Amino acid sequence: MDDSRDMFGDTPPWDDKEEEAPAPTQAELEQAGQASMFGEPESAPDAAPVASTPAPAEAKPEAAVSKPVANPEPAKAEPAKPESGKPTAAPAQPYRVLARKYRPQTFAELIGQEAMVQTLANAIKRDRLAHAFLMTGVRGVGKTSTARLIAKALNCIGPDGQGGPTIDPCGQCEPCLAIAEGRHIDVIEMDAASHTGVDDVREIIEAVRYAAVSARYKIYIIDEVHMLSRNAFNALLKTLEEPPAHVKFLFATTEVDKLPVTVLSRCQRFDLRRIPAPMLAAHFARVCGLEGVEAEDEALAMVAAAAEGSVRDGLSILDQAIAHADLDGEGQVLAEKVRDMLGLSDKSVQRGLVTAILDGKGGELLELVARQFSLGVEPIAIMRGLMTLVHRIAVAQVAGGAHDAHSAEEREAIEGWAKSLKAGQVHRIWQLLLKGHEEVKSAPDPLVAAQMALLRILHASDMPDPGSLVKKLEELAARAPAAAPVPVAPGAPETGGAGGEGMAQAAPVPAAPAPAPSVEMIARRWEELIDDVEHMGELSSANTMRMQVRVVELGASLLRFSQPPGFSEDITGILRACLTKATGERWEVYKVGEQGAPTLVEQAEAKKNAESDAVNRHPLILATKAAFPQAEVIEDDRPIAVGGGGRNWRH
Repeated sequence: MDDSRDMFGDTPPWDDKEEEAPAPTQAELEQAGQASMFGEPESAPDAAPVASTPAPAEAKPEAAVSKPVANPEPAKAEPAKPESGKPTAAPAQPYRVLARKYRPQTFAELIGQEAMVQTLANAIKRDRLAHAFLMTGVRGVGKTSTARLIAKALNCIGPDGQGGPTIDPCGQCEPCLAIAEGRHIDVIEMDAASHTGVDDVREIIEAVRYAAVSARYKIYIIDEVHMLSRNAFNALLKTLEEPPAHVKFLFATTEVDKLPVTVLSRCQRFDLRRIPAPMLAAHFARVCGLEGVEAEDEALAMVAAAAEGSVRDGLSILDQAIAHADLDGEGQVLAEKVRDMLGLSDKSVQRGLVTAILDGKGGELLELVARQFSLGVEPIAIMRGLMTLVHRIAVAQVAGGAHDAHSAEEREAIEGWAKSLKAGQVHRIWQLLLKGHEEVKSAPDPLVAAQMALLRILHASDMPDPGSLVKKLEELAARAPAAAPVPVAPGAPETGGAGGEGMAQAAPVPAAPAPAPSVEMIARRWEELIDDVEHMGELSSANTMRMQVRVVELGASLLRFSQPPGFSEDITGILRACLTKATGERWEVYKVGEQGAPTLVEQAEAKKNAESDAVNRHPLILATKAAFPQAEVIEDDRPIAVGGGGRNWRH
C-alpha cells in the first residue's frame, strides 16, 4: 500500500474531491449564465468575477478542506453583501391575486353550498362514501376547490397521525399540506381539456391497480371532464363503475349536459349553486377587512352584482377595484370609482332618466344620455341599468317596499314610483326597454338607437293600458244620449237656419255596428264543422253533434250549446276534442241551460214534416181523398229502379 502511495501520490484518487473548491452557489450560477448569454452588465464593473475553473488543491489550506457530514442541513441563504458591507433587502415575494389567496381551505370557508357540505358530512359519518363524485355549476362557484377539499377530508390523518376521514380536515398533517400545495403523490389532478384521448385514460386505468403510496385513498381529480372524447369516456366506464376500494374519482365540469348518461349514472352528482349577491358582498367585505382595505357597501354591492354568482369573478373584480382605488383617498374603494371601472350607469342618472321619461321631458332625457356617453358609459349599459331599475320598481310593488336599496334616497324614489305607477304601466315600460335593448345591441350606431328607444318609451309611458281604454269606452257609451241623430237624405242640400245664414253641417251619423250572424249562417257553419269532423274519421262524434247539439252561440273558437230532452250525458270533452282536431284551433265549449237552435236531426225531421204537410194540402191530394176517403199517402224511400224513369212505378 505504501508503494501505491509512492506511485499515485499521498492521497487516493477518490479523495481528490475533498481538495476541490466548494461548489458555486445558486446566485453565482445564475449570474454566470446571464453573463454568458448577455455579457457582463455595464452598471456593475466592480462585481467580483465568477470563477469558472476551480482553484488548485495546493492553494487551499488544510483547514479549508470540507469534510463530509451525515445528514447535512440545508444552509440558510444569507443576503448578499456589497463591498460597502451593508446587507441588501431580500427580494419581495410575487403578489398573489385574491382569487388564489382566499381559495377555501376548509368546508367552513366554502360559502353558499351548505346542502352539499351537509350531504358529504353525513356520508363520512355513516361511512357511505361514493366511489365517484361529480361537481357541476357555473364558473367560479368552487368546483375544483370542493374536489380538493374532498381529497383532504378523505385522506386527513389529524395532527397526531391517528385521525380518519372527517368533514373538518385539520390542515396541519402532511396529507393536508401536500394536497393544499398540489404535491401529493396520491392525489392526481388532470386537466381534461389538454388530455382528451384514450391514451390519457389508459394511463389512469393502468395506475388504479396499484395501491396508494402514502395516503388512505388514491384520488383522481379530472377538471373540465366534459372535454374528454367519446372513446375516452367509453374506456373509462368499466373502471368508473367498479374501481378498486382505494380509488376515488372526483369530476368537475361547467357543461354537465355534454357528459354521457352512462357516466352520470355512475357518479354522485352535486350541483353547486350560484352565490347570492348579498352573500357575495358580505364575503368581499371580510376579504377587504383581511386585506386592510376600506370599501363602501355600495361599491361591494356593485362588485357582487357584476360577479353574477361567481366568487372567483367577484374576487378578480375586487382585486381590480382595489388597484383602481384613488391613493389620495387613502386607498378606499369608492362606489364612484367602481362604477367608472365597470362602465356602469350612475344610479342617480338612472333615476333621472326614469323621471324624465315619466314627466315627458325629452330634452332632459337626451342630455342625460349624452352626458353618460361622454363619460364612457356604453348605450347598452344605460339600457341595462334602466331595465334593472324598472324591475326593482315592479318587485317593490309586489313586496311592498324597496328592501334592497343601498341608500335612503334610492329607497324613497323606488317606493314612490311603486305607489304612483300602475302595474300595467311598469310592465309596458319593461317591454319597451327590452325591445330597445335588442335594437341597441344590433344597431350600427348604438347611441342613436338608445336615444330613439328612450324617446319611444317617453311618448308611450302615459298611454292607458288596453283594459283602462276599454273601460273608458264603455263609460262613454253608457253616458251617450239615447236619441239617434237624424240622418241626412242623399243629395239633400245642407242648408243653414232661417235666412240661409251659413251652412249648418249635419250631425255625424255613427257607424252601424257589424251585423250579427244570422241563424242561417250559424246553421251553415255548424254543418260545415260537422262535415269536417266526419271527414277526419270521427263518425261517432259527427253523429253526436247532429243529434245532441242545440247551438246557442257559435263564434270563431267558441261553442255554447244545450241538449234536447232525453240526453243527459256530458259531451263537452268530445266536442272540444273533435273540433280542435278538425280546425287545428283550441275551442272553448260550454253547456248552458238556454234554448238553442234545433239540432240537425230535429231540423231534418221538421223539414220532412213540413214537406209532408205541404203534400197533404195539395189540391190533387185533397180531391183524391175526397173521392177515396180510405186512401193513404205512402212515401217510398227506396232507390229509383234502373231504367224506370224518374219514379218507381212498380210500388
